[in-house]
Amino acid sequence: MRKKLFALLLLVVMLGALAAGCGNKDNEQPNNNDNTNNTGDNTTEDEVVTLKWVMVGNGMPNNYAAWKENIDNYLVDKIGVNIDVEIVSWGDWDNRRSVIVNSGEYFDILFTDAGRYLSEVSLGAYYDISDLVQTSAPELYDYIPEEYWEAVKVNGKIYSVPTYKDSSMTQYLVWDKAIADKYQVDIEEKNTLHSLTDDLKRIKDGEGKAPFVLDKQGAGVVLSQYDAMGSELEPLGVRFDDETRTVVNVLKEDEVMEDLKLLHAWYKEGIINPDAPTLAELPSYRILFTAQGWSSAAKTTWGPNMGVEAVAIQYTEPLVSNSTVRGSLNAIYSGSKNPEKALEFLQLLNTDSYVRDAFYYGLEGENFNYTEDGKVEKLNSDWSMAGYTQGTFFNVSQLADEEFNQWDEVAELNEKATGSVLLGFDLDKTNIQNELANCREVWNKYRSEVLTGARDPEKLIDTVTAELEASGFNKIMEEAQNQINEHFNQ
Repeated sequence: MRKKLFALLLLVVMLGALAAGCGNKDNEQPNNNDNTNNTGDNTTEDEVVTLKWVMVGNGMPNNYAAWKENIDNYLVDKIGVNIDVEIVSWGDWDNRRSVIVNSGEYFDILFTDAGRYLSEVSLGAYYDISDLVQTSAPELYDYIPEEYWEAVKVNGKIYSVPTYKDSSMTQYLVWDKAIADKYQVDIEEKNTLHSLTDDLKRIKDGEGKAPFVLDKQGAGVVLSQYDAMGSELEPLGVRFDDETRTVVNVLKEDEVMEDLKLLHAWYKEGIINPDAPTLAELPSYRILFTAQGWSSAAKTTWGPNMGVEAVAIQYTEPLVSNSTVRGSLNAIYSGSKNPEKALEFLQLLNTDSYVRDAFYYGLEGENFNYTEDGKVEKLNSDWSMAGYTQGTFFNVSQLADEEFNQWDEVAELNEKATGSVLLGFDLDKTNIQNELANCREVWNKYRSEVLTGARDPEKLIDTVTAELEASGFNKIMEEAQNQINEHFNQ
C-alpha cells in the first residue's frame, strides 16, 4: 500500500513539474535570432515580435487602429512582426526626440536626421548594424546604393538605414497657383527670393495677410549651400562648390548676409508673419514657401496637403553630401531586443510595395484605393504620416492621375546632383566638444530671430559672432580647417 501511495505522490510531483515547465515556456521571449519565418510559413502567435517605431509627422492618424490591424496581419504573415508606430507632431518633435534619446526610453526604430545623428551616435543611442544589415537584411543592403551606406557611416561603422529617395538636395519655390495667377506673378522667370519682393508686397496688400509664412525654424534655405561637415553647427561651413575647401563663418558670407537682409525687409513689410520667431508649427496652407523635393511633388504632395493646385519652381541645383543623405534615416536602438527583426522589417518596407504604400498612403479603402492597373487613387489627404521619414520612394506606387511617375524625376535629380567638395568627410569633434556645445547654445539662442528676419542682421550677426567667438568658434574653425587639409592632403 505504501509503495502504491509513494508511486502516486511521485506521479503528482512529476506532473506538477512538467506543468510548471510548460507555464514558464509560455512566458519566455521568442528566439529573435531565428529567421526561419521570413516567408510567413508556420508563424504562431507566440513568435510574433512587436516593434516600436517613433517618427515625426502630423500626429497620429485618426484611423490608426484600423490601419494597424490591417498592416499587422500582413507583417505577421510575412516576417512575424507587429508594428507599433508613434507619430510625433512637428512642434513637439525636438523635445520628444531629446527625451527618448537621453532618457533611455525603449524603442526599436527611431527616425533621425543630419541635425542630430552624429551626436546621438556618440551618446551610444544606436545599434552598430555594419555586419547585421548584410546578414539579416541582405536585399536591403544590396538595394541601397553603396555610396549612401558610406555617407551614413560614423568612424567606419553603419548606425542607420538611409531612406533611399531624394537623397540629393534640390530646393523649390512652391506657390498656390491660383494666387500667383491672380496677381500675375511670372513665377517661371522669378525663381529667386530677391526677385519676388514687389509681387509679395502686392499679394500681402491684396490678401491682407503675410504671403511667406515661417515658423521658428525660419528660412533655413539661405544656409543650404554650405556643408556643415557634421558639426551640427550651422554657422560653420564650407560652400559646397568651393574647391579651396575654406572653412568660414557662414553668417558673414556676402550672399548669406544679403539673404538675411532680405528676410528682415520682408519681416518689416509684413510679408513674413510677425509671430514667426515663436510659431511652433507651420500652418497647412501657405501662399508661398521653399521646400526640398522635386517639381512634381507640387501636384502629388504639396498641393493636395494644402487643398489647392500648387506649382513648384526650381530654386537651386541638386547637390549631394553626407548631410543630404542623412536627411532621413532610421536607426535601431542600441538596447533593442529585436535588432534582426527590426532590420527584416526595414527590408520589407523598402522592397515590398504593399507595405510601402500602407505607410506612405494610409489605409486601403479609407485613404486610397488601387486601380485596376495597380496605381493609387487617393481618397483624401487625411493621412498624417510623413512619407519621407520611412523608406525608399522608388517602390511607392504611382498615383493614377500622374502623367508620369514622379519617382523617375527624383531618380534623375539624384543622378544629376553635384557632390559637395567635402563628400565623405566628417569633422572629428574629439578636441572641440566643449566649444561646439557652447557655440550651439549661442546659435540656438539667436537662430529663430536670424532666420525669420525678426531683427536687423547686420547688427545681430555681429552680436552672434562675438558670442560665438567668445565660446570658442575660432578654435573650431581652425581645427576643422586642419582636419580638412589633412583629409584631402592639401
